[in-house]
Amino acid sequence: MMILSSLFFLVVIIVSAIMHEYAHGWMADRLGDPTARLAGRLTLNPIAHIDPMGTIFMPLILLFVSGGSFMFAFAKPVPFNPYNLRNGKWGPAYVALAGPLSNLLLAAVFGALVRFLPFSVLTSFFSLIVYANVLLATFNLVPIPPLDGSKVLFAVLPPSYSHVVVFLERYSLIILLAFLFFGASVLSPITMAVYSFFVGGVGLF
Repeated sequence: MMILSSLFFLVVIIVSAIMHEYAHGWMADRLGDPTARLAGRLTLNPIAHIDPMGTIFMPLILLFVSGGSFMFAFAKPVPFNPYNLRNGKWGPAYVALAGPLSNLLLAAVFGALVRFLPFSVLTSFFSLIVYANVLLATFNLVPIPPLDGSKVLFAVLPPSYSHVVVFLERYSLIILLAFLFFGASVLSPITMAVYSFFVGGVGLF
């Protein structure tokens, strides 16, 4: 059962990451930028979104190294041109937020099923879908480039804080790696709190 759950979680993470990237492209298209559509990325076809390392190899390696306790994946980022977007500096923030919001929407739908269906193996798998999508949403909202939260942060920062933007973009890889090794644990209680909100305490965690 543990192996089956881990493999199911892997599939859910991959599909949810693809939905996440599709949502970025969909929002950009609605805001006037056709880049994703013209690149053939405004589709739910997984072939268009799979990144060999981030979508397949990395989650499999994490699954093996962690003994099935941790897994994460990402799809190939959807391209967009911020200069084509309406809404000025807020356009990139709206595009960025569309990804995590799509995951939270999926979590809400399957969380409702977990709440209202009789408990069974099916609802236990639904709870994994909720958890995977909450995990993707909370992680991507961390305000470190290239994560989606950074686009939101850059939109709300006043021009006098441009040096913060420059610093975060220049050292983004170092900051992100430091966060993954030393700060990612702060996400766990947040992720669990949001997960519990959606499933109403009915889930498996």
